[in-house]
Amino acid sequence: MSQPDEFYRGRVGFEHLPGTILRRRSVDLPSLDGGGRAWQIVYATRTGFSAPIPASATVVSPATVDVAGSGATLVYCPQFHGLGGSCAPSQLLARGEEPEAGFIAAALHRGWTVAVPDGPGLGMTDVGYHQFLAGKVSAHTVLDLARAVRDMPELDAAESPCAVWGFGDGGRTAIWAGETHREYAAELDLRGVAAGAVVADPGALIREIDGGPWAGLALAGLIGLGRAYRHLPVDHVLLESGRQVIKRAATLDAADIQVDYRHQPLGQWCERPDPWNDPMWRYVLANEKSARVAPRVPVHLYHGTEDALVPVAMGRELFAAYRALGVDLSWREYHTSHLGCAADGAAEAISRLAGYLQRRPTPAGPPPPPAAQTT
Repeated sequence: MSQPDEFYRGRVGFEHLPGTILRRRSVDLPSLDGGGRAWQIVYATRTGFSAPIPASATVVSPATVDVAGSGATLVYCPQFHGLGGSCAPSQLLARGEEPEAGFIAAALHRGWTVAVPDGPGLGMTDVGYHQFLAGKVSAHTVLDLARAVRDMPELDAAESPCAVWGFGDGGRTAIWAGETHREYAAELDLRGVAAGAVVADPGALIREIDGGPWAGLALAGLIGLGRAYRHLPVDHVLLESGRQVIKRAATLDAADIQVDYRHQPLGQWCERPDPWNDPMWRYVLANEKSARVAPRVPVHLYHGTEDALVPVAMGRELFAAYRALGVDLSWREYHTSHLGCAADGAAEAISRLAGYLQRRPTPAGPPPPPAAQTT
């Protein structure tokens, strides 16, 4: 068994401001089309409850520019890669195995610097497993990565505008970055967000997929949110068998989780058949709903009408909620599957982002009020 890479080890304290680069190193990405110079970085960020944690990422400059970082910056948020192991995007990119490399390459060909976050807990070896589906901490890793890119001495990016793009869980991260931007990182010149197949309501999704062919992702959601809310007694619903399952699943990548826990309902490892209806879990899941704050930047949403994983109704509800909040918004449906939509919607997503990046910056102002809450 290979020894852990020391680059991904270590903790961070409150003395490091969010976005501070803790360390960086050059990395060769010969299989990434359009890529120029590239770096792996570790930077300071915050959990959803303001505790300091380190996060890792890859930053790639396009091969077509003379001055690295002179164009816009795109933070590309990958889909769920797993809870642990060596499946972080920065590790997969270095091995030439990143499944979303084509989308990253398309952005590089636009002349954009592309920053790819590993996400909270993934990649790093001392901060616990990936906080899958936890919206605020994921947004923080995106916004603090944009801060880090701006401050990299190898890049001329201090004044560069930025945009955020993602699909699936990456789309969820992207819209949370848009919702959190004004409150958390208002100094960033964020121009727009593109997000496909957004998981806007994790509680609804977990209920939808539990016990079915995507049941492994319901388990991953329980584990990731349990990690994010570990200061609360969220694990009281678990049987001892459930604790053992979590211990094992937290080390697996997405493919193994989906194969090993296919058609296995969460209730078999919990004290009740519907753990999402436990009062503490109802609080957690309600706290993770999107569209509680209006993004102050334009947002492009897209979804596949035949999506068997994230129902298109969830995307339509998010669109309606954002429209009611007055968000500058566009929507596109594709008559295809989940992965088909990721491919078919990429070109328009990039085109929309290119248009957003040409606009004037959104005027600064106080954070928008939250949407009305329902119980």
